[in-house]
Amino acid sequence: MFAVIFRAKVAKLDARYSEMAAKMRQLAMDKYHCVDFVAVTEGEQEIAISYWQNEADILAWKQDSEHQIAQQLGRSSWYERYQVEVVEIKRQYQG
Repeated sequence: MFAVIFRAKVAKLDARYSEMAAKMRQLAMDKYHCVDFVAVTEGEQEIAISYWQNEADILAWKQDSEHQIAQQLGRSSWYERYQVEVVEIKRQYQG
């Protein structure tokens, strides 16, 4: 299992952002086998964590043409800066 951690400093979020975020979440789940996708914005900080079974699906997601449009809009309109980390989950447990 892998996780993609997206962290950003928000510049300005608008109605188009909300629509795009919902569309991208659904696309990741439906077409690229994303297992779970959680996002939280607090003040100027946003963090989104998505979970995946393999890296191939993550790479395919990154290269998706619709996702690339969303990425460009993020860089030009919604975020001052961002950081993406792809991590492998070595252990998982619940209480």
